[in-house]
Amino acid sequence: MSGDSKALVRAGDFAERLGIRLPILLAPMAGACPPSLSIAVANAGGMGACGALLMKPAEIAAWSAEFRQHSQGVFQINLWIPDPPPKRDVELERRQCEFLAEWGPAATPDAAEGVLPDFVAQCEALLAVRPTAISSIMGLYPPAFVSAMKVRGILWFATATTVAEARAAEQAGADAIIAQGMEAGGHRGAFDAVQAERKLVGLFALVPQIADAVSLPVIATGGIADGRGIAAALVLGASAVMIGTGFLRCPEAKISPAWAAALTLTEADETMLTRAFTGRAGRGVANSFAHAAASPDAPSPAPYPRQRGLTRAMREAASKSGQAERMQMWAGQAAKLASAEPADELTQRLWAEALQLI
Repeated sequence: MSGDSKALVRAGDFAERLGIRLPILLAPMAGACPPSLSIAVANAGGMGACGALLMKPAEIAAWSAEFRQHSQGVFQINLWIPDPPPKRDVELERRQCEFLAEWGPAATPDAAEGVLPDFVAQCEALLAVRPTAISSIMGLYPPAFVSAMKVRGILWFATATTVAEARAAEQAGADAIIAQGMEAGGHRGAFDAVQAERKLVGLFALVPQIADAVSLPVIATGGIADGRGIAAALVLGASAVMIGTGFLRCPEAKISPAWAAALTLTEADETMLTRAFTGRAGRGVANSFAHAAASPDAPSPAPYPRQRGLTRAMREAASKSGQAERMQMWAGQAAKLASAEPADELTQRLWAEALQLI
């Protein structure tokens, strides 16, 4: 790494600590992080990622084994901090089923009863595969799990959407803070689901304030998809950047062609926060279904994960048929900047562009 600016020194020190050459991390996107994408990013000098939200222990082990078979690089694995089981609202679920019937295969209330993988078993699987880092979103890991990570030398990257959350994560033992700006695609990382759409802070305001508030390295994420965004984040105080949407058009991501095509057409103001697909607030392409679900006469989404279960048939049918107007297409506000080039080439190009600007 060349240059003597404070930003480059800070980024270089953090990269060395992680065992990577470039301070570029792949975002752990559940359902859109096959080993192939992480392998490419890691082999280019960055850090791979696995979004393990919906994965069983055996799947976590298999993902890690495939990565290590094809890369000498490093990766993080991410889990959501689970909320207490939501209360059942049978009438709301019935109205949701009627609404969803207009958009895809008929849903029945029993679809809301889908069971998520066991969180404790997932945590044990993460400790067993020993990634370089384990990241959290939507809260903090229990103290016993944090201690278990530290005993094994595993770093904890805690996602924060506000300064208060970052401070809480530092006090809980986090090793780095992932500062998630409101521009980010996918689910909001707010600790309190109720506040996910109310406390919206842009990345350029969030990064320097978190950097000033904590003594930990800050990883900037949200709306970064080119060298300009990387350079800006590092100058503002980040030690690395984490990119999700910017890698989705790479062939190694293996997302639906309709989703990939939609990213090229999505302007910054054509994404929206919605609970309509899963019951938890996330940013995606503002398609016809998302708009319809936000209309005053549409029923409120059921809480996560019940809403996710109710929309599953619609989402799967839309993806299979390539019907973008009813697909779940997570995307950040920099979606249009995403490139379709191979992920290893993209990683190296992004860093070269950033170096020219710092």
